[in-house]
Amino acid sequence: MNFNIDFVYLISLIPDLLPFIPLTLFLAIVTMVIAVVLGMGIALVLRSGIPVLTHLAIAYVSFFRAIPSLVQLFLIYYGLPQIFPALSGMTAIAAAILGLSLKQAAYLAEIFRAALASVDKGQMEACLSVGMTRVQSFRRVILPQAVRNATPATGNIFIGLIKETSLAFTLGVVELFAQGRILAASSLRFFETYLALALLYWAMIIIYTFIQQALEKRMERPYQS
Repeated sequence: MNFNIDFVYLISLIPDLLPFIPLTLFLAIVTMVIAVVLGMGIALVLRSGIPVLTHLAIAYVSFFRAIPSLVQLFLIYYGLPQIFPALSGMTAIAAAILGLSLKQAAYLAEIFRAALASVDKGQMEACLSVGMTRVQSFRRVILPQAVRNATPATGNIFIGLIKETSLAFTLGVVELFAQGRILAASSLRFFETYLALALLYWAMIIIYTFIQQALEKRMERPYQS
């Protein structure tokens, strides 16, 4: 077996891959923002107890959690324009963001639902007893605690999302992973190229992990004696 690795060539790939990190992060961040908003809305519907809306929300979560991400992207990019011709002009980047947002929103909805349920119901009653409205109680007391409880799991979703952006290459988006495939195909140095990709993804996750840990420590301050 030959385990020779050309580290010089591996390092030389980094400058060719770095310019594609911003697009990867753009896909992940925009998708995450949309997914958080949509996921919170679904979580609130799940807690509302309104029969029709609740069943629709349950069906949404079940469907998008069950469908593989790749199938979902193909359905949106190649399938929807056949049903809605107006969507034929949808770009690959928009389709990737939409597909990943819909999927991650389903997972985030369950995370937010559990986080809201983890806040003691007596706190809402206490807020109402001092004259606060339900909206004020939710915004000032319930939601901040739920956000704190949901932060670790939400961070894990974002880490997974950074990696899932690599699926955008199947729609023709030239992000970090797609560029790596191009370089690997042109040089036939597959191991070094994919190892360089792995190291860059690892570096992004490490940096984000430090950011998340700092955020969690900041959110813990009001609860420390």
